Amino acid sequence: MDTQRPLPKPDQDSVAYWEAARRHELLLQQCSACNKFRFYPRCICPYCFSDKFEWRQAAGRGTVYSFTIIHRAPFPAFRDKVPYVLALIELTEGVRMMTNILECEPNMVEIGMPVEVTFEDVTEEVTLPQFRPAKA
Repeated sequence: MDTQRPLPKPDQDSVAYWEAARRHELLLQQCSACNKFRFYPRCICPYCFSDKFEWRQAAGRGTVYSFTIIHRAPFPAFRDKVPYVLALIELTEGVRMMTNILECEPNMVEIGMPVEVTFEDVTEEVTLPQFRPAKA
């Protein structure tokens, strides 16, 4: 377990998201007023400003919208991980999320590549949703 890298700190808006990730589930907020999904978790809909929403299970699939390959570790805890892919994934629900692409050589990643969620158990308390190339 890696405890040296910076880890997310759940707040009142995101605690349900992080608890679901620990169960290896990807949840998104869906606005009860306009029905749009949103990511990152927040208390107000960025589209209609409603404060009413429900947590919904995401399909866990999407495509690579953009990416970069990290060659220099930003923290000492990342030294053994370089090179790695930092990507913006467009989920089938229409939201984009920043994540890493795992189980794929960095030079094989391309824009438009289909991906699926996988989960990295970083500590006993923190599990990160990550993505990998989608299986056919």
